[in-house]
Amino acid sequence: MASTITITQTQPTVTLSAAPSKRMDLDGKPTSFGDFRDDLNRDGFAVIKGAVPQDRAKAYSNKIYSYLEGFGLGYDRYDESTKLKSKLPVINEKGMIMGYGICHEQFVWDIRGEPGVVEAFEKVYDDKDLIVSFDVINTQLANRTDMPENKPWPHQDQDPRKHGFRCLQGLVNLNPSGPNDGGLIVCRGAHVVSEEFHNAMADEPRIPAWTPEWYGFTENGLKWLEERGYKWEKVCAEPGDLIVWDSRTPHYNVPTKTNQDRFAVYTCFMPVQDATQEDLIRKKEAFEKRLGTTHWPNAKHVAGSNVAMRDGKPDPANRDLPLEEPVLSERVYKLTGIPYIKAEA
Repeated sequence: MASTITITQTQPTVTLSAAPSKRMDLDGKPTSFGDFRDDLNRDGFAVIKGAVPQDRAKAYSNKIYSYLEGFGLGYDRYDESTKLKSKLPVINEKGMIMGYGICHEQFVWDIRGEPGVVEAFEKVYDDKDLIVSFDVINTQLANRTDMPENKPWPHQDQDPRKHGFRCLQGLVNLNPSGPNDGGLIVCRGAHVVSEEFHNAMADEPRIPAWTPEWYGFTENGLKWLEERGYKWEKVCAEPGDLIVWDSRTPHYNVPTKTNQDRFAVYTCFMPVQDATQEDLIRKKEAFEKRLGTTHWPNAKHVAGSNVAMRDGKPDPANRDLPLEEPVLSERVYKLTGIPYIKAEA
C-alpha cells in the first residue's frame, strides 16, 4: 500500500532535478510526437482520452452528486424538482462552486493526483517537478430554471503583455459531454496569433478584470479573429477524458442544452521552477487554510476566505474546511509545492 502523508506533517525539502527541461513551445509549427501534443501545438487545445479510467470517472461523478446532497438542503440527484438554488450550495451561472473549501476536498485531490492527468502535463513541460493549482470544480446541472443566463465571455487567461506559452490549463471531464451537453468552447489555433492580436488591439479599451492574467475579447477583437478565419468550436469529451489548452487560447463555457449534467474538475500544473520561494510560501498558507487559487499554480491570487455569499449574505451552509479532509500520497503532496520550500539558513 502506498504511504500517505497527512496535511499536518513536516516534510523534507525536495531538491529539483539539475537537468533543464525542454518544454513545448506551442508555436503552431508541425510536430511529430505521435500523441496529443501534436494536436495541442497545432490547435492550442487537445483531448487526452481516458486519462482517468471510466470506472473511476463515474465514481468521481457520484462523489459530486453526494457532495451536493451532503449539504442537507434538500437536493436529490434523482428528483429534478430539487435542482433549485435554495436546495443547493451557491453555484454561479458559469457552474462554479467557489467556497466551502471545495478546492481541497479529498475527491478533488484524488483527481489532481490521477497518474494519467499528471503525466500529460509532465510530457508538455518535460518536467516531473510540478505544482498544481487549488482551483474550483464545475457543476452545471441540466434543466435549471432559476439561474442567471450564462452569457458567453470569451477570454484568455494570460496577461496580453506577456507573450509566448506560459501556462497549460486543464480539466477532467466526468460526465458525457457531446455537442449540446455544455462545456468548453475554444477558438481553434488562435494561440499562435496571440502576440499579433494584442499588438493590433493595443489601443482597444480593456474589459475590466480583477487580475492582469485575464483578458476579455471585445466585439472588435472577435471580429479580428473571425476575419482571419479563426472559428469557435465545442470540445466534446467522454467521462475520464482530460482537456488541456494553452492559456492564450480564447475560450469560455456554455450550459448544457440536454438532460445531461456537466461535471468537471479544473487541473492546471506548471513546473515548480516557474514559482518563486515567496509563491510557494503563499501556496503553503493557502493549503493550510484550505483556500483556493486561480488556475495559476504559482498562487499569485489566493481567495480571501471560503465564505460563499447567498443573496448578498454569508451562506448559512458555509464551512471553513472541506467535508472530507485530504490525505495525500507522497507524490501528490509534492504537487502542493510545500516540499520545495527551502529551509531557512
